[in-house]
Amino acid sequence: MEDKRILYVSSEVVPYLAENEVSIMSYDVPKMINDQGGQIRIFMPRYGNINERRHQLHEVIRLSGMNLVVNDLDMPLIIKVASIPKERIQVYFIDNDEYFKRKATFTDEEGVLYPDNDERAIFFAKGVVETVKKLNWVPDIIHVHGWLAGMLPIYMKHYYKDEALFSETKIVTSVYSQGFEGNLDMEMMKKVAFDGIPNESIEYLAEPNYENVIKASVMHSDAVIIASDDLSSSLTKFIESSGKPFLPFATKDKFAEAYTNFYRNQVL
Repeated sequence: MEDKRILYVSSEVVPYLAENEVSIMSYDVPKMINDQGGQIRIFMPRYGNINERRHQLHEVIRLSGMNLVVNDLDMPLIIKVASIPKERIQVYFIDNDEYFKRKATFTDEEGVLYPDNDERAIFFAKGVVETVKKLNWVPDIIHVHGWLAGMLPIYMKHYYKDEALFSETKIVTSVYSQGFEGNLDMEMMKKVAFDGIPNESIEYLAEPNYENVIKASVMHSDAVIIASDDLSSSLTKFIESSGKPFLPFATKDKFAEAYTNFYRNQVL
C-alpha cells in the first residue's frame, strides 16, 4: 500500500476517546497502512470530552472559518489538529460549538440520544470533505467507521459528485454492531434532502434507526467491511445481497492481511 492515500473518517478514535470496537479499529487500521508506507489522514469530531491540553490539539486557522449550511442554518466550521504520539499520524478534528462542545459523544448523562445527532452527522460529513478540498489532498480510498460518519458516503455520491478532486476516490464502509437504540430525528430524511439529495436514494432514512442509517451508508459505498463478529443477521444479509464487494469479519490477528488484500484487490 506504499504511497496510497487513505482518508479515515471515524466517529471515535483512540487515544482521544475510550476504547471500544470502533475507536480501536479506527486507530489500528490507519496505523497498519502507515506502517506499510501509505499516506493517511484521520478525521473525527472534536467532542467536548476530548482533553485538548493533554492531547495537544490546536486550531488550524487557515482551514477554519468557513460556514457550512445544515438544514438552512449557517454553522461555523473549526478545524483542529493533533498528532498521535510515536506514530507520526495526524488527526484532524471537526469542531463547532453548537454541535460538539457538550461533555459527551452521542448521549446525555441520562443516556438519551442528543436530538441533533442527525445534524451533527451531516455537519461532520460536509466538514470533512470541505477540509480535504482545502488541503487539496486527493485520497485513493475514504474508509468510514462508526454511524456518526455514515452520512459521508451519501454526500460524496450526491452533494459532491461533481468534485473533480474525488473523481477516482473509492469509499469503503466498515459496519459494526455498536450502534444506538431508538431513532435519530424523524426529520432527518428531510434535512438530507434539503441538500438536493433525491428522496429515493435516502428512503432508509424515513425511519432513521441504527440499521437504516447503516443501510443508507452501505448503498452509497463502493465496498463494505463487516467489522464485528456479532453483526446482526439482518445487516449481514443486507451487505451480502447488496452487490457490493465485501470483506467478512477478520479477527485481530488476521485483519492486517485481510484489509490490505481487500483494498488492493476489491477496492482499488
